[in-house]
Amino acid sequence: MAKEYSRTQRIGDQMQRELADLIRREVKDPRVGLVTITAVDVSRDLGHAKVFITVMGEETPDAVQQSLKALNSAASFLRLHLGRSMQLRSVPQLHFHFDESVSRGVHLSALIERAVAEDRLHKDADESDAKE
Repeated sequence: MAKEYSRTQRIGDQMQRELADLIRREVKDPRVGLVTITAVDVSRDLGHAKVFITVMGEETPDAVQQSLKALNSAASFLRLHLGRSMQLRSVPQLHFHFDESVSRGVHLSALIERAVAEDRLHKDADESDAKE
């Protein structure tokens, strides 16, 4: 049987799609780079929404902070457009946060690949010693 999704999850998913489109089309701030919305977590009372983003390309802490600052200052503008497109009675206040899970995942993948490569080197060295 399929798992039922709560109303807040459905609203969060819809907000994620709408915000991605709105940021791409409407936000003209040069501080906002290539922003990807990874998740939207809506509170149960629909009063607040945490919007998790990643910044593609340049992931320096300064670039991330500039994008977050620009998006948080544009939150009321985005909230207004969300209200028009989603037709909700009350639109949650938007709070933008940097999602570190993507960069942590890339770092862990690099560590795993490095460990596998070192393991292969040790295995090859052991095989060559056994042949001699």
